[in-house]
Amino acid sequence: MVGASSERRYGVGIRAIGRCLPERVVPNSELVERLPTSDAWIRERIGIESRRFAASGEWSSDLGVRALVDACDRAGLDPNELSMVICGTYTPDHLLPFTAAAITRKAGLPRTPAFDVNSGGCPGAVYALDVGRRYVESGEYPRVAVVLTDVSTRLFDPEDRTVGVIFGDGAACYLLEPTRPGSGIGPVALGTDSSRYFSVYAAREARTGADGRPKVSGFGDNFTTMAGREIREFVLGSVPGFVREFAAKADLDLDDVDFFALHQANLRLVHGILDALEQPYAKTLTNVERFGNTSGASVPLVLREAEDSGRLRPGQRALLVAFGGGLSFGAALVRWSGSDDFLMAR
Repeated sequence: MVGASSERRYGVGIRAIGRCLPERVVPNSELVERLPTSDAWIRERIGIESRRFAASGEWSSDLGVRALVDACDRAGLDPNELSMVICGTYTPDHLLPFTAAAITRKAGLPRTPAFDVNSGGCPGAVYALDVGRRYVESGEYPRVAVVLTDVSTRLFDPEDRTVGVIFGDGAACYLLEPTRPGSGIGPVALGTDSSRYFSVYAAREARTGADGRPKVSGFGDNFTTMAGREIREFVLGSVPGFVREFAAKADLDLDDVDFFALHQANLRLVHGILDALEQPYAKTLTNVERFGNTSGASVPLVLREAEDSGRLRPGQRALLVAFGGGLSFGAALVRWSGSDDFLMAR
């Protein structure tokens, strides 16, 4: 076991990524029945063909605990071997307690330290990962599960096309452990432009439908509001520059990045970022077409598919980029770890 005295003498790697996607598949054709849009418009503008919706009574902790167990199964670990559980979410089961506690309770881990990180939903893929990395680095919590889980569709105004065609529900879990020096998570950069606070937000506000009846979401009179044009301008106008600045500070040539794991906001934005960075689409993988925008889970879900398909192999460099509410954004450079890189006994 790695102790506190070995701080900075090792790296922190992603040993496994677990996932949970709800069973219900919602194609564009189902949304067209109740929203003023068309399948062709959604495919052309957003690049989404279908997304997943959580079942009735299925909340963030339900998806999150399944992702956590899946990560442990992939690593050949018992969840009781976890030192800490961190949850990144903006759709908590309850205002109090925090969702990480619900996850550990359902996982049968009532005494495992746990807490939530709310970094605006989508950016949690990097923000919560960085928090977990630092706990492993401390030497006091050598095996940390970082769960990203949201039931974004529960915050919809049922008549709001802006968010209704984009988001899907899902969860993913990074399992972090110490690695040999030079492997695992490298430089991380985080940022926030709070002048764009209202570009995407979820707030308490009474809404009524055309029939005069009150509208409700799965969270009562709370609804997600998004200014699509502002988000697009921010992503294409600011994110590529942020990535270039990050690469320069990390002494990294973007041409040397083997895989780009980009937040799956929508397919056009993923491709737009790569175009601005002058990088080929072949250096990424997308799942937004099938899953929709799964918030903080989208980046680890992409990494999971990349590893499973052989697109991301040990020793290769992966650049993770996430952005969303706040408006916050983050990037992390990861040298992908293989089984021989990890220091903990299995």
